[in-house]
Amino acid sequence: MIFIGVTGWGDHDTLYKGKVPSRDKLKEYSGFFPIVEVDASFYAVQPLKNAEKWVSDTPDSFRFIVKAYQGMTGHQRGEIPFNSKEEMFAAFRQSLIPYEETGKLAMVLFQFPPWFDCTRENVEYLRWCRQEMGKVSCALEFRHQSWFWGEMKERTLEYMTSENWIHSICDEPQAGEGSVPAVVKAASPEKVLVRFHGRNEYGWNKKAGENWREVRYLYRYNDQELAEWAEHLKKLENQAKEVYAVFNNNSGGDAADNAQKMMEMLNVEYSGLTPRQLDLF
Repeated sequence: MIFIGVTGWGDHDTLYKGKVPSRDKLKEYSGFFPIVEVDASFYAVQPLKNAEKWVSDTPDSFRFIVKAYQGMTGHQRGEIPFNSKEEMFAAFRQSLIPYEETGKLAMVLFQFPPWFDCTRENVEYLRWCRQEMGKVSCALEFRHQSWFWGEMKERTLEYMTSENWIHSICDEPQAGEGSVPAVVKAASPEKVLVRFHGRNEYGWNKKAGENWREVRYLYRYNDQELAEWAEHLKKLENQAKEVYAVFNNNSGGDAADNAQKMMEMLNVEYSGLTPRQLDLF
């Protein structure tokens, strides 16, 4: 089964057309897509009340991909508000309870930064992370090419399989060491994740200015690019029971449109979505 969605639910104006209050956007979103990536959890470990509201706002079949807190993946450069890594992981695990109790947790996404390269120390940290997460389904995404150089590509995939990681496959600009190739291969027979970051090579490496993140993900996939990936997703469907595909090219409002186009190309329809209020009249 292929599940299509986008990152976050607040910035997709083509879905809401400006008529939906912020507090109700997830309800409306779940009338279009069966999954969503929670990115708020990357910036702060979320209080239980947030996850409780989000699971209550969505239908029974809806699933969440929850992004790991930035302190867990080495992104945070400032002070981490926990006394130890163990305390940080425990707090994050606690924040997952509402998703787990309702059966709505698809996976936790560990996205590591471009400076997290392939070293013995980092491999040991990955192993420690996986142990701390216990039985929670976890996806692993790299941003440094050393994990896929030469023979390391197969070794990395074998490591993911042996340590029970889900492979997070990236479509992103090939812009030096701080980007990875799209290796279309599942590491788990249960689940695989594909994240579409766009192909804005100039924006990918731009770090100056306050809005560099917005520039990085400014890209709209054309029909040919989507058609190529539709075939890749079908291939992955033969490798894993569940294929999750998330569009992260949000900067220009393109993610939702691209996701809906991909659903059209794959000819997929999802049952159990929230009824769309705007479609009732």
